Amino acid sequence: MIVGVPKEIKTREYRVGMVPAGVRALTSAGHTVLVETNAGAGSGIPDSEYQRVGAKIINTADEVWKSAEMIVKVKEPIAPEYERIQPGQIIYTYFHLAGVDPELTKTLVKKKAAAVAYETLQLDDGSLPLLKPMSEVAGKMAIQVGAACLEKAHGGKGILLGGVPGVRRGRVAVIGGGVVGLCAAKVAVGMGAEVTILDVNLERLTYLDDVFLGRAQTLASDSESVARSVREADLVIGGVLIPGGKAPKLVSKELIAEMEPGSVVVDVAVDQGGCIETCKPTTHDNPTFMVSDVVHYCVANMPGAVPQTSTFALTNTTRPYARKIADMGLVAAVKADPALARAMNTYNGHVTYEAVAKDLGYEYVTIADAFAGRK
Repeated sequence: MIVGVPKEIKTREYRVGMVPAGVRALTSAGHTVLVETNAGAGSGIPDSEYQRVGAKIINTADEVWKSAEMIVKVKEPIAPEYERIQPGQIIYTYFHLAGVDPELTKTLVKKKAAAVAYETLQLDDGSLPLLKPMSEVAGKMAIQVGAACLEKAHGGKGILLGGVPGVRRGRVAVIGGGVVGLCAAKVAVGMGAEVTILDVNLERLTYLDDVFLGRAQTLASDSESVARSVREADLVIGGVLIPGGKAPKLVSKELIAEMEPGSVVVDVAVDQGGCIETCKPTTHDNPTFMVSDVVHYCVANMPGAVPQTSTFALTNTTRPYARKIADMGLVAAVKADPALARAMNTYNGHVTYEAVAKDLGYEYVTIADAFAGRK
C-alpha cells in the first residue's frame, strides 16, 4: 500500500501522524511511505530520519494526497485540504465529526472516502486506546493552562492553585472522571489544589477515591452537584466524553454567570462540541476569551503544544492499526478486528458511525451493509 504522511496545517499543530519507527514497520513489510517535507520538524524529527528508514520525502502536500491510498494524520482535514481528498481514499486520523465543520462529513461522503477515526476505535472492554494518550496529555495540560489563566495578567482572579500557609488553596472542579479527569486531578492534587471530581458512574468514583486516598473529593454528578461545584470553583475542567457524539452541555451560560469574576474554565471536550455552553473552539494563537468575566480556554488541539511528547505517545498506539490496514487491506482488516470496525465513520458514501449520523442528520448505515453495498 502507498501511505502518505502530510504536514499538519491546523494553527500551531506541530504533531505528525507517523514517526520513523512507524515508517520502518511499513517499509520493512514492502509498503511505500510518502512523507511531506518538514512534516516531522515540529516534533523534532528531520526529513533525514524518515529517509533513513525508507520513506520518500515529497515536496508538496498535493503530491502526497494525490499519490497515497491511505493518509495518516493527527487532526481532521480542514477546509484547504478538502479538495485534496481523493475518491475512495482511506484517511486515518482524529475526526471528531460531530463537533467540527459539517462540510467535512459532506466532503467525505461525496468523495466516498473511508474515514477511520482514532477517537472511536474501541476495544471490547469499552476503552478507547487511540484517544487515551491525547486525553492524558490534555488532562495534564488543562491544569497547567488553567493555573496560568488564573494569573491576574491573563484575566484571572489572581489565585495560586497550591496556595501558601495561611491562605486558602485554589478550588478545582473536574467534570468527568475518565482519562482526562483523572490526569487533570493528578496534576491539580500534585500542585496542592483543593480538587473535586464529578462523574455519573459510581464505580468510577470508587476507583478515583481509592486512587487519591482522600486527597480529592468525589461527587456523584447531577444538576445540583455540578451547579454547586462550578459556582465555588476557581478553575473548572470539562472532561466529559460520549464516543463519537457531541458532548452534553452540563454547564449552562447562566451557571457561568454565577461564577466569581476572574474564574477560569478549560473545556477539553471542545473538539466534540464542548460540555460548557459558553465554549467555542479557539487556537493556540488566541486561546482564551471572556464570557461574564470568566476566562474561557478552549483550544481544540491542546496536545499540539507539546508535540515531542504527544506525537510519540499517539503513534505508539496508532502504528499497529496502520500496519494492519496496510498489510490486509481496509475491508479485510475491519472484518478481522471489531475495534477497527468501530473506528469506521464513513465508507463508500455512507456514514457508518451511529452517533455521528444521529448528530449530523445522516442515515446510519452499518459498516457491514456499506461493505456489502446493500445501501
